[in-house]
Amino acid sequence: MTHFTKPTPNEIINAHLGGKLSTGLTVDLESSRDLSISYTPGVADICRLIATAPDRAASLTWAHRMVAVVSDGSAVLGLGDIGPRASLPVMEGKSALFKRFGGLDSVPLVLDTQDVDAIVETLVRLRPSFGAVNLEDISAPRCFELEQRLIDALDCPVMHDDQHGTAIVLLAALKGGCAVLGRALDGLRVVISGAGAAGVACARILLRAGVSDLVVVDSQGIIGSDRGGIKGSLAAVSNPRGVRGGIGAAIHDADVFVGLSGATLPDGLVAMMAPEAMVFALSNPDPEVTPEVAARSASIVATGRSDYPNQINNVLAFPGVFRGALDAGARTISESMKLAAADAIFRVAEENLSPTRIVPDPFDPRVAPAVAAAVAAAATATASNPQRLVG
Repeated sequence: MTHFTKPTPNEIINAHLGGKLSTGLTVDLESSRDLSISYTPGVADICRLIATAPDRAASLTWAHRMVAVVSDGSAVLGLGDIGPRASLPVMEGKSALFKRFGGLDSVPLVLDTQDVDAIVETLVRLRPSFGAVNLEDISAPRCFELEQRLIDALDCPVMHDDQHGTAIVLLAALKGGCAVLGRALDGLRVVISGAGAAGVACARILLRAGVSDLVVVDSQGIIGSDRGGIKGSLAAVSNPRGVRGGIGAAIHDADVFVGLSGATLPDGLVAMMAPEAMVFALSNPDPEVTPEVAARSASIVATGRSDYPNQINNVLAFPGVFRGALDAGARTISESMKLAAADAIFRVAEENLSPTRIVPDPFDPRVAPAVAAAVAAAATATASNPQRLVG
């Protein structure tokens, strides 16, 4: 367990005064000669060069390595729809993580609209200024449409981290848990509680990774063929045993519980799971079941919190995913790239696995480079085999 002194409210406010970001220089600006190179008249030569050869912008500006961190403030952390201005501290924090863990510059863009058409148009018009888009804290189901619309409209990597970052790290953690317990993914019975952005993405990546018995539950019960839209399409590839009812029916004899709903798991349900169960109670700040209670019955327990072992933290994934995609010059982030990222995270943890360490520490310096290399390799393979590209 990570031990640290809990920060006081004043410490938190003081740390955010003036924001958490600033720009820095990569060239000297100490003399008139420096000015003549970096600004006028020298910069005009660069402008003319890019005007005649637009591809040179990738090496002569920062745009190719710039990630736009975009939110409309509609689903911020566990705070809900608090608007763009109140969401900005989170986006600044995300940009700080991109720099610290992926070596990538990024700029937070909070948009004062929740209209999908308006957001798409805005980012299409801003496209010359950035090289990739990280969508953040956008509510479901709009987030699904928005991500796909942007993937179609932009010629650069786009990823909604609340969906796919969570899914990548969950898959890596599940691989780690299986290795500890001597289990195989394709033999697991998995229950996912929550069918929002993260729940749907986690279900999809687990199915692609080989999980064959997966049941998804939301506030109305187990998702079945009677549902429409995205949930209906998910029902078509899940629940192979035709389980009916609510969370109690779903969790009975399950090997894995994944909590992404914020709902409390009633007392005693973890005890109904199969022997050597794994519990991923990922809602923040309050897990669906406390780790202390879950550990009475489960062999492996993970949360989204930093003050318990096995933190499922998106920072293990997104810096390396975007770094690898940009290194490879990828236009999209394919499903094979996400699977490669999960495997890379698992491989870093593999040499020192235990029930309380199924993923690496977020500050392990090996993680982001390993993820970036794996994602870049998968992007190159996808480019040479276009039929492998999915979504």
